[in-house]
Amino acid sequence: MTVELPVKKLSDYSVFASEDVEAIFELGKRLKGLKVVHVNATAYGGGVAELLMTIVPLMRDAGIDASWEVLEAPMEFFNVTKKLHNTLQGADIEISNEEWELFEKVNEENAKKLKLDSDVLIIHDPQPAYIPYFLNSTDTQYIWRCHIDTSTPNLKVWNRLTSKMTMYKKALFHIMDYVKPPFDKIAVEFPPSIDPLSPKNMEMNEKEIVEIAKRYNIDVSKPLITVVARFDPWKDLFSAIDVYRKVKERHDVQLAIVSAMAKDDPEGWIFFEDVLRYAGTDKDIFFLTDLKGVGHIEVNAIQRLSTVGLHTATREGFGLVISEMMWKEHPVVARPVGGVKIQIEDGINGYLRTDVDDLANAISELLENKSKLNDFGKRAKEKVRKTYLSTAHVRRYLELIESVVK
Repeated sequence: MTVELPVKKLSDYSVFASEDVEAIFELGKRLKGLKVVHVNATAYGGGVAELLMTIVPLMRDAGIDASWEVLEAPMEFFNVTKKLHNTLQGADIEISNEEWELFEKVNEENAKKLKLDSDVLIIHDPQPAYIPYFLNSTDTQYIWRCHIDTSTPNLKVWNRLTSKMTMYKKALFHIMDYVKPPFDKIAVEFPPSIDPLSPKNMEMNEKEIVEIAKRYNIDVSKPLITVVARFDPWKDLFSAIDVYRKVKERHDVQLAIVSAMAKDDPEGWIFFEDVLRYAGTDKDIFFLTDLKGVGHIEVNAIQRLSTVGLHTATREGFGLVISEMMWKEHPVVARPVGGVKIQIEDGINGYLRTDVDDLANAISELLENKSKLNDFGKRAKEKVRKTYLSTAHVRRYLELIESVVK
């Protein structure tokens, strides 16, 4: 399925990063008309879809013939790829031969029916990873973009998956800690980005923010701790609730758990119910999902309402939600895993802690020291502006594509 895309103009981003915009236009002149196709598993829900909704239109504005295709697959396929995702992050789960056969079959079918004719084909994550194997075109350069933490994969699954991924010219990972053979010689460190002009990150006025707070019964006079995460075992939302309860012993706070129920994550519904039960009837814990009409504007408002961000994931490819919160001048207290470690500078723009008690103490310290809270917030926003905006991301892509096609 070809995704319909909005029109975005690079010139609108000059106010944030003029140097990157100038470099992108220069690269675009050299690559004008080059055909680039991105492929991933879903058009909504999760960071990859959000990235592509900005990256592809900005590539087009630079003069690239860019498009975005999404897999067409039954729910059984996504059950298998969720297992695959978990095993690549280290889970000890068995994937049967029948499940591998389904995985290959869906990739083969999509290789035939998606619009993939291109100079450069960029495959995102494991779900469509075998499409180039079934295309095997000598006219196309293949790039694999891995958005998950593969630092300690289940090697049995990793080796079987990658055995048919030898056609890739480059493999992109958020950080080099995730790189494993056979990609060690073609790997590139490639952090993702946020779009400062998207509904989730654009500026909002106070009236809009307060109206959204009232809609969800959030008390704007009380500190708000916010977690934005899928209902996924790796996000450890049980610990997030434990941290909140510890902080609540010292401060009158609220907790917002913000999420979207992604199409390619059937397991998410089970964890949603488990976390809901764990929270109990606490009126200061808010579950804010698309089931309650929470879209990008609402997420933006809730993040802006927040006092501090919390991220309790035990594995995290990158964690774009952290950069989103930092962009709104709020520090984040998080576990030092994966790409989180390169966003949060401990004791400078946030805190990196592992144990529930330490996470709670770090939040309490910020709540008790407004000057530090504000200073951390300002530094957090500047870190994102310099490193993790869409313009820096597009520039990295075009530089990489130029190196590959040459």
